[in-house]
Amino acid sequence: MSETSPPVRSPAGCRDVYSTTLKVNGVTRTLHVPSTLTLLDLLREDLGLTGTKKGCDHGQCGACTVLVDGQRINSCLTLAVMQDGAEVTTIEGLAQGSALHPLQQAFIQCDALQCGYCTPGQICSAQGLINEGRAGNRDQVRELMSGNLCRCGAYPQITDAVLSVLQTESDSADKQSAAGWVPGTVPA
Repeated sequence: MSETSPPVRSPAGCRDVYSTTLKVNGVTRTLHVPSTLTLLDLLREDLGLTGTKKGCDHGQCGACTVLVDGQRINSCLTLAVMQDGAEVTTIEGLAQGSALHPLQQAFIQCDALQCGYCTPGQICSAQGLINEGRAGNRDQVRELMSGNLCRCGAYPQITDAVLSVLQTESDSADKQSAAGWVPGTVPA
């Protein structure tokens, strides 16, 4: 699906506007974006994707974490025009239809949210962590998630949620391997 959107509002004093194509949550959009507009502000204010939160606006809290081409980034620290041609996934784009994403389900099951403000960034960061394939134990998950702050202190439950999804994915890969599946191929 592809959309051409109307010009995005220009911040005061910004005259430089660029045509930028982004695939946001599976929808390709061509936008006319001011050069000074952050990806966070584009997502929230112009595309209405308010699940991505504005916390500190300085890259210190992780509330604005989204996935760009599968990698986690702080959307408050990148300009939207810098992501031309990229695939952006927000919390709204993780679920498939009405079915929750496994991380969303794990956060609920592990009671990994209290006020919920940091939760979208935590979940996107956790998906990025899983995509990176570097976390295998509790200490690694805690370290790799340390860029996302939770002012309510739900860190143990957040770690449990991420570990539960990592374990489920590991168990699934083990079953496929035992059935003769070779990584990099389509399972039969």
